[in-house]
Amino acid sequence: MNADVVALQEVHDVATLDYFHESYLVHTGLAPYSHRVCLPGNDGMGRNIALLSRIPPGTVESNAWIRPADLDLDPAEGQPPDRPVFCRDCLVVEVRELTLFLCHFKAPYPDRAAADIFRRTEAQAVRRLIERRFTRPAEALWMILGDLNEPDARAPLPEQAIAPLRNSFGIDLLERRPAGQRWSYHEASRGTYSRPDAMLASPALARKYPAAMPRLIREGMSRMARRYPGPRLHGVGRYRPHASDHAALMIDLIEA
Repeated sequence: MNADVVALQEVHDVATLDYFHESYLVHTGLAPYSHRVCLPGNDGMGRNIALLSRIPPGTVESNAWIRPADLDLDPAEGQPPDRPVFCRDCLVVEVRELTLFLCHFKAPYPDRAAADIFRRTEAQAVRRLIERRFTRPAEALWMILGDLNEPDARAPLPEQAIAPLRNSFGIDLLERRPAGQRWSYHEASRGTYSRPDAMLASPALARKYPAAMPRLIREGMSRMARRYPGPRLHGVGRYRPHASDHAALMIDLIEA
């Protein structure tokens, strides 16, 4: 990808991120990522949100500790009021004039209905963080990035758990791609394709870069993901090894 800023999920800790950078990335010949962030979140398995950047970040804020009451929200149904809003975190990073909200919402299992309720509260919390940060959110430059774990982005908007972040609030940049080219995830056991991964831009950001088209880098996905007929990275197998069951999302924000 050779991106200047990379948002990552399911990174164990900053030592792991440093090892990956020093042992693998620097040997590719690409410019190094001098700025690396991985703060501990709420996932007990160490699956944290992280950032690689060649651009010095400004403010970096974890919201792992935020409770519903801190944002004037009701807790998700069945959840204790003192439980953190985010299953993992919402990491807020300023990169020049752009503010990134890096997320990894609760997965839709084992109980999808209960997970949907929890995930909608996460979406409401991200929206509240944006509304509190900017006097006029629609005119600010921000983007929500990450695996929001929405099972079916084709479902009617009111039924989506992430509905508070879409519609007129955030612009789904993946919808700039043709309908059949938006999938970012393949579940080999079921043979299903979906797009839980998101790039939701503020209205102002979407207007500023009207021609910016998200790209999906699928070369690291297993060969079981047959909807992508193109080449694979060296060593990718039929099912394993593979880089991920998710594609990487990439976008160039370059002013015309």
